[in-house]
Amino acid sequence: MSDATQALHKIARGTGIIFAGTVISMFFGFLSRAIIAREFSKAEYGVFNLALTILSIGLVIATLGFQNALPREVAFYREKMPEKVDKLISTALIIVAVNSLAIMLFLIFGSSFIAHVFNEGRLVYALKVVAFALPFSALTGVIISTTQGFGRVREKVYFQNVVYPVLWLIFVLSFAVLNLPFASIFWAYVLAQSLTCLALFLEVFRVRIFEIKPYFDRRIGIELIKFSIPLMLTGIAGFIMTWTDTLMLGYYKGSDVVGLYNAAAPLARLLPVFLSSAAFLYPAMVSPLYVQGKIEEMKRVYQVLTKWVFLLTLPIFSLMFLFPEAVINFFFGAKYVPAASALQILALGFMFHTFLGLNGLSLVVIGESGFILISTLVSATFNIILNVMLIPVYGMEGAAMATAASYFLGNVLSSAKLYKETRIHPFSWNYVKPLVISFVLLGVIKGLNLRVASIWYAVPVLVVFLGVYALLVLLSRSIDKEDVELLLAVEKKLGVDLGIIKRVLRRFV
Repeated sequence: MSDATQALHKIARGTGIIFAGTVISMFFGFLSRAIIAREFSKAEYGVFNLALTILSIGLVIATLGFQNALPREVAFYREKMPEKVDKLISTALIIVAVNSLAIMLFLIFGSSFIAHVFNEGRLVYALKVVAFALPFSALTGVIISTTQGFGRVREKVYFQNVVYPVLWLIFVLSFAVLNLPFASIFWAYVLAQSLTCLALFLEVFRVRIFEIKPYFDRRIGIELIKFSIPLMLTGIAGFIMTWTDTLMLGYYKGSDVVGLYNAAAPLARLLPVFLSSAAFLYPAMVSPLYVQGKIEEMKRVYQVLTKWVFLLTLPIFSLMFLFPEAVINFFFGAKYVPAASALQILALGFMFHTFLGLNGLSLVVIGESGFILISTLVSATFNIILNVMLIPVYGMEGAAMATAASYFLGNVLSSAKLYKETRIHPFSWNYVKPLVISFVLLGVIKGLNLRVASIWYAVPVLVVFLGVYALLVLLSRSIDKEDVELLLAVEKKLGVDLGIIKRVLRRFV
């Protein structure tokens, strides 16, 4: 078995677990959002989203980019200086704890100013409450990133994907049943985050994945911060690019439009779910290939992985792009259907982000974090300019266009840099053929101008589309040998007989 195939097997196993956890997390997360959206007014739902958006920006600053840096740094220290791994982890936790407390105080005492910027008085109380969740959320993220460096997925799935969303849903349901006021939902958020962090700490102590000691190494801390700062700035720029639409809609159009838009935006952000799942173990599996100079193997992993991600994402994208009204009505109700056009536009942007693969993470692996910062800053600046130009004229559709265009620009820049440095790109011939087939079929169905208001009418159309698509992919012989090998690995892992599927695939390899 080649190094590329071994890496793909490990990523596939981890991706399956992470995806299952992500689906659980998103399912409970959507239930929670749907309950909040239905129980309270669109304006209150908008305030809720503004508060969490601001908190998310604070979280990026508080963690200093450690969540992106630690998986790589822990893996490198384990390989080269295993005796210093515990010092690295303890130092990182102390830095994040102190920094997150400082950001928390800033949000509490600056809440009036922030609320004034958005001309939304209800933000004052909301920010003063949710700020208390920041240290817990920051420490949870850093600990899980550390376990990621050990090649573990259990902690992320159990605590980020199951424990937290289940607790959050229970609290939201309880508050809705008890008919408590809107402001109480923010205390539920703090409670869910703090209990999750406590449970994770107890689990780390129980399993002893690593030792958490009150030890601070100044030299390690400086090196970690130097490596992480570009990633932190990238994270800030990324959040600006991700959340500028929400923030500027709040500024120009008010919380009512923010509430509408945030029926479309969370749905569109479902599209990279498979990409994000594959990304969790990608650095740990691909970094050794790069260190050993096996660029061709790394390229092969990248290409096959990108094809899988695209094929798995296509059904979700097709449903959102072809039948946006039905999707929004199903999840959020008829009053949010006006956001359908925004959903279509956002879906295009996030799908483009998905079909180019893990370009940004690959740049991190080869040590090009500085370029990622430049690329993200350019995209974020472009996003701000477009939002300022488009939102006053086109409202939430303008915000969606700005977001989609900025994702397009950022991904083109990252992919071009990756190709320049390593000659790695996603476009193998067996990936291009499914791309062309999908574009043609989507164009045909879109041209039929089907008006479907219910998800139950949309699903049969989607099933027919996917059946024809799968048949054409097979007839075009777009199956790689790695696809069959991975199917064998899945078969062995699950203990099921996939004989018919294997025979069909082997005929078309």
